[in-house]
Amino acid sequence: MKHFKTIAIFSYPAEYAVLQLLFDQEEIRYFFQNETMISVFPFYSNAIGGIRLQVHIEDVEQAIEIIKNLDHPSNLKIV
Repeated sequence: MKHFKTIAIFSYPAEYAVLQLLFDQEEIRYFFQNETMISVFPFYSNAIGGIRLQVHIEDVEQAIEIIKNLDHPSNLKIV
């Protein structure tokens, strides 16, 4: 896994559900380290350092751009 870099850390799987779909659409190579452990033992999240988003080094810039776009509010409104 030396070709992957941690670009974000999450506490729970629900925090990155949309991000996972966006990465799949863009064919970004990634995986979530500690995901299974925290799914089984959710209270261990802080103890083991959370769920780490590992992205292939060639896809890091594109992945960071997608994360930044999620932080900006869109023109869509919930009615």
